Amino acid sequence: MNVLIVDDEPLAREELRFIVAEDDRVTFVDTAESIDEALEKMLDVKPTVIFLDIHLTNESGFDLAKKIQRLQNPPKIIFATAYDNHALEAFQVDAIGYILKPFDDQRIYAALTKVYQQLQTSSDTTTQELENLRIALPLSDRIVMIDPTQILFASVENSQLTIVLPKQNYQLNESLNWLEQRLDTHQFMRTHRSFIVNLNKITEIQPWFNHTYQLTLTNNAKIPVSRSFVPSLKKRVQL
Repeated sequence: MNVLIVDDEPLAREELRFIVAEDDRVTFVDTAESIDEALEKMLDVKPTVIFLDIHLTNESGFDLAKKIQRLQNPPKIIFATAYDNHALEAFQVDAIGYILKPFDDQRIYAALTKVYQQLQTSSDTTTQELENLRIALPLSDRIVMIDPTQILFASVENSQLTIVLPKQNYQLNESLNWLEQRLDTHQFMRTHRSFIVNLNKITEIQPWFNHTYQLTLTNNAKIPVSRSFVPSLKKRVQL
């Protein structure tokens, strides 16, 4: 699960981040202190669940929750707040949990378990279905159907998406998020804001500059792993 924590208090953010990161089911954790920053991070992180404070600086967490409600596949929301008088309003915006500060490890674990169980229930057949699906790529002159398991990696540069397969590359005017929504999250992961990689195609993982990593794929392509995605990579490959 990818987790985004939205709280304007630095100590609360870091405490919750520490607790959440200890859960083996969590593959990536990021934080934001405002609604604008949270919306920007959501584009990169694609969170499964958001821990959301209610009283942000000059903002309300409910405003963000209402924006999230309008998304096609919204992340789960768990309110994490010092106030106990907003529970009803929280569940009116489809929150899955309501946790009070100071944080209790067991309550956070229970909330994550609830999210995880819901995800497992809804995706019991997803992996098998995705294995049998092909992805339609809308090119300029035709639509090409590809087997997603054959994708080595994909990247975006100058607003153009490039999808690399062993014997063919495709370029189209779509975003990396567009492709990510069509891929099996068990097989693919974002390693950088501009790259998605097929985990089954990695042959080498090398430490790189400033605590980043570099991946080598079966076609000898070199793929960067930015610092923010290193913890997620380590969990996915059990480093």
